Amino acid sequence: MSSTIWSVDDHLEDILAAIRPLDPIELQLPDAQGCVLVEDVTVPVALPPFDNSSMDGYAVRVADVAGATEEFPSVLTVVGDVAAGSGGLPTVGPGQAARIMTGAPLPPGAQAVVPVEWTDGGTGGGAARTMRPAGQDPAGASGEVRVHRPVEERAHVRARGSDVQAGDLALAAGTVLGPPQIGLLAAIGRGTVRVRPRPRVVVLSTGSELVQPGEELTEGRIYDSNSFALAAAARDAGAISYRVGAVTDDAETLRATIEDQLIRADLLVTTGGVSVGAYDVVKEALSSVGDEDVPGGGIDFRKLAMQPGKPQGFGSIGPEHTPLLALPGNPVSSYVSFELFVRPAIRALMGLPDVHRPTARAVLKADKAIGSPAGKRQFLRGRYDAEAGSVTPVGGAGSHLIAALAHADCLIVVPESDTSVEPGTELGVVLLG
Repeated sequence: MSSTIWSVDDHLEDILAAIRPLDPIELQLPDAQGCVLVEDVTVPVALPPFDNSSMDGYAVRVADVAGATEEFPSVLTVVGDVAAGSGGLPTVGPGQAARIMTGAPLPPGAQAVVPVEWTDGGTGGGAARTMRPAGQDPAGASGEVRVHRPVEERAHVRARGSDVQAGDLALAAGTVLGPPQIGLLAAIGRGTVRVRPRPRVVVLSTGSELVQPGEELTEGRIYDSNSFALAAAARDAGAISYRVGAVTDDAETLRATIEDQLIRADLLVTTGGVSVGAYDVVKEALSSVGDEDVPGGGIDFRKLAMQPGKPQGFGSIGPEHTPLLALPGNPVSSYVSFELFVRPAIRALMGLPDVHRPTARAVLKADKAIGSPAGKRQFLRGRYDAEAGSVTPVGGAGSHLIAALAHADCLIVVPESDTSVEPGTELGVVLLG
């Protein structure tokens, strides 16, 4: 471990300088969700590709229904049915109408669509409330329909290209593909797309005292929460995450486990074993990584001017120089460290231009002044009220208080220069939601 005390900003800058975005690959649409587009996508065909009806009703010529009223309806001859997906469309001539469904192409000769509610639905009675399905009403495609109201040209018609025109930019490079973007790609006929894949992040917790949830908790043992929290945080950041249950405090076992995991990792995250205790196994296992027997990297263990999260490790491991971040073992320390250092690394691997959580300024709402260690940037759990522009601390400053973390939606940032912060002081907050 170097004797230098690193600032939060310098440590993060060092990490990001070493991260290279993953190489682009071509993926099928379902697999591309959450990935970042690496090319502009243009529209090959207009959407919608043809004039179509926005209503269930009757396709008509405007002159044939001019002046129509309930007392004096226009009586038109029905020449056929037009359903969505129809081919071989009937031509609507003078005095004629075609029964048409929502989304169906406007047949030749028709200029507008009369909603079914403005007609008798072909029943010869009063105003229709609904269009009967063609299978139940084969006669509805012939006979007569009474139209009770006039329409203007193009009424209830969605024009070809009214959504997007051929040649338009559909999605720009750098777009994260969520459900609406996947839908647009499918709508314009793209089955595959070129993206940076979601990074594969392996989360590994260490400690002989750790027991997996669901197992019996014997004396002196605690449940492993870190691997679950950080694997979930990695997924939330956009990664594919793999959780490795607790590894015992044995350097050789840990080193072998890490080397086994390299095959499926774009980023490795360990938690625990990075401090200065006799059993700080991560440091023992990884301090020599980069020696002749393990080519391709080295891990630097550091002290940071922050609370919680002072001990940190960062470097690369294995033949592919896979980045590894070693986080402290206390639950709050590990989660805060993840938010500050691992999440930006994941976002950088994805090729995102902005890797940081959103931040805000808020007025501290507290019963008394908050103390903070000199020369350290303190991160407190808090609840942010956007409307009031205020933030309230949740729980104490202890790095083991995980219950408070579950009720927080932000981190309150107390600068290195402040040793006491009075209520009413404006502070920066990192928004976690």
